[in-house]
Amino acid sequence: MLRILLALCAGGLFGTGLMLSGMTDTAKVQGWLDIFGNWDPTLAFVMGGALIPMTVAWRLTAGRRPTAGGSFPAAPHKELDRRLILGSVLFGAGWGLAGLCPGPAMASLSYNGWQGLVFFAAMACGMMAAPWFSRHLDRAAANA
Repeated sequence: MLRILLALCAGGLFGTGLMLSGMTDTAKVQGWLDIFGNWDPTLAFVMGGALIPMTVAWRLTAGRRPTAGGSFPAAPHKELDRRLILGSVLFGAGWGLAGLCPGPAMASLSYNGWQGLVFFAAMACGMMAAPWFSRHLDRAAANA
């Protein structure tokens, strides 16, 4: 129960941060990506505000266990492989076209109308289909 409560609080804090920073505003996100037009550097500060504490947290949690049970995730792999590159390209293309990534898409469900629901449904379908595509690509690469 404590774990669910902590997850709810963390998710609420994350959503609130997204709203306050304007990261649920698709125009602001697309402004970050428009480096040759009306560039908006706000997202760099939001990213730094997330990356810096997370870097410290990775260092502090080495060899420890979470208070609410379970275990911390392993550190991410450092090598660039086909799966990471393809996933990054697809994520970036969707983010650039729609101005939303999964967190802000969920946060904007409450106010973005039917367009937000359509985007979220398409995103969820893509996430559910990704393992199948990954297995298919792995088999094709093994046969090549």
